[in-house]
Amino acid sequence: MTRKYPNLSKPITLGHVTFKNRMFSAPMGGTDITKDGCIGPASTAFYELRAKGGAGAVTVSECMVHPETDGSHAYHLDLKIPGSLASFTYTADAIRKHGAIPSLELSHSGQYAGTYMTDKDKKDSLIQYGVSPSVRADGLQIQELTIELIEEIVAAYGEVAGNAKRAGFGMLMVHGGHGWLINQFFSPYFNKRTDLYGGSLENRVRFAVEVLQSVRTAVGPGFPIEFRMSGSELFEGGYDLSEGIRIAQAIEPYVDLIHVSAGTYQRGFGTTHPSMFEDHGCNVYLAEEIKKHVGVPVATIGGLNDPAQMEEIIASGKADVVEMARALLADHELPRKVVSNQDEYIVKCLRCFTCMAERAMTATRRCTVNPLIGRELCGSEVIKAPEQKKVLVAGGGPGGLFAAYTAARRGHDVILCEKEEALGGILKGEQAIPFKYEMYELGNTYTKLAQDAGVEIRLNTEVTQEYADQENADALIIAVGSVPIVPPIPGLDGDQVVIVNNYYLEKEKVTDDVVVLGGGLAGCEAAIHFGQEGKRVHLIEMREELAPDANIRQRPLLLEEIAKYVTVHTGFKGLRVTPKGVLCADKNGKEYMIEGTCVICALGQSSRRKDVDALLDCAPYVAVIGDAVYAATITNAVYQGYYAALDI
Repeated sequence: MTRKYPNLSKPITLGHVTFKNRMFSAPMGGTDITKDGCIGPASTAFYELRAKGGAGAVTVSECMVHPETDGSHAYHLDLKIPGSLASFTYTADAIRKHGAIPSLELSHSGQYAGTYMTDKDKKDSLIQYGVSPSVRADGLQIQELTIELIEEIVAAYGEVAGNAKRAGFGMLMVHGGHGWLINQFFSPYFNKRTDLYGGSLENRVRFAVEVLQSVRTAVGPGFPIEFRMSGSELFEGGYDLSEGIRIAQAIEPYVDLIHVSAGTYQRGFGTTHPSMFEDHGCNVYLAEEIKKHVGVPVATIGGLNDPAQMEEIIASGKADVVEMARALLADHELPRKVVSNQDEYIVKCLRCFTCMAERAMTATRRCTVNPLIGRELCGSEVIKAPEQKKVLVAGGGPGGLFAAYTAARRGHDVILCEKEEALGGILKGEQAIPFKYEMYELGNTYTKLAQDAGVEIRLNTEVTQEYADQENADALIIAVGSVPIVPPIPGLDGDQVVIVNNYYLEKEKVTDDVVVLGGGLAGCEAAIHFGQEGKRVHLIEMREELAPDANIRQRPLLLEEIAKYVTVHTGFKGLRVTPKGVLCADKNGKEYMIEGTCVICALGQSSRRKDVDALLDCAPYVAVIGDAVYAATITNAVYQGYYAALDI
């Protein structure tokens, strides 16, 4: 067959190992890490899912090589720990049996030991070792690594590397970026040493070279070693791209693949992991430039999820491999779809950070658009139902669409009714905001998946009690969603007011002086968009903080954008909308006029409970999902829709 994306799909040989394609699954931390650092079965299934989806390599993250100086709650491959080698062997085998090469990331956190610990008290009790003595931003003292400890750590890299090869891993990634220990040695910001490991670049790369030599000795010639580095630290005081090139050249003789990332995990999270406010592939230029100066293959990473863009990166010689993390959570079958010319079915990552926020909060994984993530042990295959049933889905938002798609895959006769003239539900409103356009596209992708699975779609059709009785379905999934909250504030029904959900229909009503009433996630994102368009924007919020409904990874980046573009008024209650703007009162009752010639109402959503209650007795099996239960997130709607369909 003729491959639509031939460069992404073709094999690459690193060392003595050939990888089946150029799409690698980048390191993503596990979830059920045992107390002593073994890989639990849920994490094994988590990594296996990426291999099932067709990735050329799947890297397990992160194995901390020296627990004595790095107490991070992460993996520890240590033969003294009962079951340690076995847990890594099971994981490598689970990846390899699907044709992917299993890789293990070897790491040391240095002065950021304990970053992943959910037990923050225990984290604070650790001795923090770093390249130089200092005080962290959170007040923790950093002790300088002695030469003896450095030698121990170098040896530990080799010992763990040998054990990883023994466990069946076919490649190793040495983590030298993002502010971890090797990066701390590279960085003039962190490294203030005056001995043979500090000062000149030759000295600052010495530790990395010794680590790589230790790893090579343990695994032997021909075994692929990938080195992950930040092409530039991208902050004042760190190293820039010109020095990143010299670092890459210094480690080139010891590696088979240079993986170029960006920034520092602790200083620029939204750059290392590009947010929806950044361009896709915004860090590719770093790999492109480094590739001009080294002879070994180079990998790039950073918000990549479009196969056309990734194909161009390989075809034009900017990089030899593309690596993805979040994109392969959103759709673990992305590589399989690419090589089989089915890219129109790819469910793209929204860059909403649900995945990373959930890991930080509960040490689990979740994905807004892929309900399998974090639930891999429940099974990843949709099994045909023993008996075909007639299924009626009321509502064509993300939850209803995914429920219908899943029910059709189970072999049921599925009818989806949407009372409006277009599918997508609340996602339709995202088409007018460029940095959220992929949320709008999600509705289109789910629609195509549902249609091609055999779902009959009926637009302009409301499911009432009479309609449901007429259809006489065996199962009814109620996904009628929510409605905007429009409180009885005088003037809120004026011609200059636009409900945020309807902005995509009424863009012409928005003037250059905008007042956004409501500082939740939707209001903040709308305000940012208007600010990016060059409008003068005021944001009013009754609470003292903005966007409490945003997750802990997204919210800081959101607030950074708000600070760039928006004048914020927290603790203000809207009293009246007038042609001049919004009259507000602060917590002391003092009134202020926030001027603007257009008002955006973004005061939240409310479940369509009356519609739900009318349908509860309309089929033998009834499930209520998503915002129809309570106004929440796309994550809940998709997950609930998936399992409601599986239960039929």
